[in-house]
Amino acid sequence: MNFTEEEIHHIGMNFIGEELQKMGYEFLGVNSKLKKHPQFVIFKSGEPITFVMVNTVLFPNSFVDVPEVSQKVIEHAKTQDSSVWFAGVGLCNDEDPNAPMQRGKPYRILFNGFKTLHTHA
Repeated sequence: MNFTEEEIHHIGMNFIGEELQKMGYEFLGVNSKLKKHPQFVIFKSGEPITFVMVNTVLFPNSFVDVPEVSQKVIEHAKTQDSSVWFAGVGLCNDEDPNAPMQRGKPYRILFNGFKTLHTHA
């Protein structure tokens, strides 16, 4: 059985949440609803609040493409004196990237790091 769109989204959310924690960030807010941005509002002492947009897609779709909704998030961040990061996550079947991902089968997470879309002024 293949993963649903919501399950794919949650895999990406969980992965990015763990990455942010490893980087020492704390969460002010988490929005795990599909297609609602930003997904994370984070902070670390001495840094501005940052909005993190997460977009998770299946290979061969491009996981580095920033969604159009980012402009709305950036405009909101400007009013909040905050930064905006984009986290593109790609998922694929671990054995054959062209084969569908299936529950119970190994998969690979593709992530090239956080992309800064707006820096706190």
